[in-house]
Amino acid sequence: MRNLVKTTLSLAAAAIILPALSFAGGRSIYGEDNRTEYFSASAGVKALSDSVVSFWKSASLETQASGEIKLQTVKFGDRLNLCAGEKFREQPIGAFCSGSLVGEDLVMTAGHCVKTEEDCKNTKMVFGFAVKTAGGEATTSVPAGEVYGCARIVKRFLGGEPGSVNPAGQTLGPDFALVQLDRKVTGHKPLLIDRNSALKKGSGVFVIGHPVGLPLKIAGSASVRDFSKIGYFTTNLDTFGGNSGSPVFNAKNNLVEGILVRGDNDFNVTADGCRTMATYAQTGGRGEDVTKIAALSEFIPVLSGREAPAKTAGADGTVGMDSSGLQSLDLTPSRTVSFD
Repeated sequence: MRNLVKTTLSLAAAAIILPALSFAGGRSIYGEDNRTEYFSASAGVKALSDSVVSFWKSASLETQASGEIKLQTVKFGDRLNLCAGEKFREQPIGAFCSGSLVGEDLVMTAGHCVKTEEDCKNTKMVFGFAVKTAGGEATTSVPAGEVYGCARIVKRFLGGEPGSVNPAGQTLGPDFALVQLDRKVTGHKPLLIDRNSALKKGSGVFVIGHPVGLPLKIAGSASVRDFSKIGYFTTNLDTFGGNSGSPVFNAKNNLVEGILVRGDNDFNVTADGCRTMATYAQTGGRGEDVTKIAALSEFIPVLSGREAPAKTAGADGTVGMDSSGLQSLDLTPSRTVSFD
């Protein structure tokens, strides 16, 4: 995917405007497509997945007479004119970002997913948008208790915005936001972050989120390509726009190592005019960027009884950010692409 690419999703027949997918640089497939469904995951990975949320515009949710919340979606293949045989072509899309629960009422995501307090007010976070049984349909109606509002932006940073600073010698930096929900979460546990990370080049990682706004997907069989950058590291994870904000895990200990934020081109257009997902050799492409958890770990409360505090007060990735609160600032994208 391209830097700061946006995919506009619209459902004109129902007069519903679905949100633009959040792309800060794209995502794509490296080697084999490793994305799998929730129902096929191990019990441990399912437990992690249960703490991952999809981001929706408030207007894309409708309360039913039953009290359940209907998610307004459109078919992936139809909206993007996907070529026949593309993976997940028949599934619904509608979410615009991903995130994860890291406190009793705290969600972690990418800074470009929620830019302002106005964005916050118009955003809902939904647990359980997934395909939960083999051969089953995606869950597009959820109990009201699985839907949470955004009360406020607790902390936010996006290098390159007015007033922000990237590290010397880097054009890119960290990209993160922590948002407080409108109430404490029930039925889902906060994820544990790696406050004493030993991640390095070659370390195994996996990601859980909502590529292209699809139902939840898990992608593994990936590794760190470059851990030397300040504030972020690069991987070969199979991710797309919509994965922005997805938690990235250490494959050895299942602890969160960062947030998926940028990557390579998502789609190519064939001679026939349909779209196919971009693929690269396992070591090819530009790679997918992940904000290091050290860039924001000081703002995430220690989960009492479940984790040990950091051994050292890590400055890695903070690029001079202070504790006075980072403002929500508008970002003018360098390039945008719409699938019209």
